[in-house]
Amino acid sequence: MPPELTSLRSPRVTAARKLGKRSFRGKERRFLAEGPQAVREALEHLVEVYVTPEAAERHAELLDAARAARVPVLTASDEVVAEMSDTVTPQGIVGLCRFLDRPLTEVLAARPRLVAVLAHVRDPGNAGTVLRCADAAGADAVVLTDASVDIYNPKAVRASAGSLFHLPVVVDVPVEEAARGLAGAGVRVLAADGAGERDLDEELDSGAMAGPTAWVFGNEAWGLPEETRALADSVVRVPLHGRAESLNLATAAAVCLYASARAQRSR
Repeated sequence: MPPELTSLRSPRVTAARKLGKRSFRGKERRFLAEGPQAVREALEHLVEVYVTPEAAERHAELLDAARAARVPVLTASDEVVAEMSDTVTPQGIVGLCRFLDRPLTEVLAARPRLVAVLAHVRDPGNAGTVLRCADAAGADAVVLTDASVDIYNPKAVRASAGSLFHLPVVVDVPVEEAARGLAGAGVRVLAADGAGERDLDEELDSGAMAGPTAWVFGNEAWGLPEETRALADSVVRVPLHGRAESLNLATAAAVCLYASARAQRSR
């Protein structure tokens, strides 16, 4: 069967390319997920799927699942799918997805025990990787403040490796509102900062991390501003036992989130 979409000037293709811009994503409340893994994880949030004939053969089972969920599947030429893709080497399948973020009030009402808060995080790769770490550690939600990158940025979606579709995500919330809301829900707020007055080992030994905890992670370059640190119950540093100067954001987030996960499970 010849591809149904072959023109780069097709309205569908034009609209998909516009989703590369944050303003258009926000207006349409749509974003793109590239590759078979992302499309598989996004099944409940799909609007349409675009796939090349070759990829359709390789991923027939996935496309059958999409059709069973009443998601339209359109075959497209290699050029069309490449035009929709953000990667250098497209994988031949792109999903058009609905936004899936939830209000902070809904997350707080569920009485979360482990939350990651990204404050002023601007790099989409880091944001997506932290979301993936939070998912792996069993976190109940991820909150991105209004000064952080758009989690629907194509690089962030890819870096999340499907985790964007696994746990509640809150976006565009002022950091003060997030911290006070979490505290009001009985969640202890910890700010992760290399200059923290307490180290992670001390926090673990104290036993306080066995309770509901939210970790606030800051900008990759300059960390957390003083006004954000002041919102936390404690400012915690990851101890460096070797000669490394520091840890990057995603690594530090993984260490902190897994420390909390272990403390809560040990309890």
